[in-house]
Amino acid sequence: MYGRKFCPNSDYGGKPLSKRFLRLANGTTPHFPASVNRHSVALGRYGLLLKNISMKNNMLFLAAALFVFGCNTNKSTNKAAKAEDGWISIFDGKTLNGWKAVENPATFSVADGAIMVHGPRAHLFYDGAVNNHDFKNFDWKATVKTMPGANSGMFIHTAYQNTGWPGKGYEIQVNQTHTDWRKTGSVYAMQDVKETYVKDGDWYTEQITVQGNKVTIRINDKIINEYAEPDSVSQSNSRKKLSSGTVALQGHDPKSIVYFKDIMIRPLP
Repeated sequence: MYGRKFCPNSDYGGKPLSKRFLRLANGTTPHFPASVNRHSVALGRYGLLLKNISMKNNMLFLAAALFVFGCNTNKSTNKAAKAEDGWISIFDGKTLNGWKAVENPATFSVADGAIMVHGPRAHLFYDGAVNNHDFKNFDWKATVKTMPGANSGMFIHTAYQNTGWPGKGYEIQVNQTHTDWRKTGSVYAMQDVKETYVKDGDWYTEQITVQGNKVTIRINDKIINEYAEPDSVSQSNSRKKLSSGTVALQGHDPKSIVYFKDIMIRPLP
């Protein structure tokens, strides 16, 4: 409501409260009768004109003012903690705003706070405002659930294309029991994982860290794959290499059902 925070007045060791500080939203300065206890001036900043307030009610108003002040302080602290942590949500849990689906858009829908992937081949590219959807060094994570026989993927350093499998960047595999032997955490066809670390039907976290020429994949916070891109790849003309770009989710086939939620990204220096 106001840019300045409440400070105790001179009765309590703080600076005197000026009329400018107590000015209401309509530009007027409230009048506080002499009978009004000085505690109540705290509410002046919220646009409340106090008249003939008893000491009992005055203390109630003070408690309310301090509660609101405390809430604002907590919000500031939470924002600071979030900024320090650096993670940014790129899925609002309700819509596909900020994402662009291609080929078969109906493959992607939102159900119970998650992106449900079920249908013919399609890809869902992040097209939102964070970093102008262009990432080089970053962390990307999602809470994922695969159903039996499902296959999907999380693409990095990729680019929007209308049809086909994305030709730019890498796919990080999402697959526990699909017939493809490359399992969850594989840097697809570059450094593959044969073991499975989670079960179909269970929620788990899949986190991808890209830093320089290195890609690290964590499943439930455990590192399961570390890929260092060789010079022979990074210096080649291939588009399947680390560079920069957006991220995307894969719809693999009509039989696969996969869920993604709590999708977050953290740009790194």
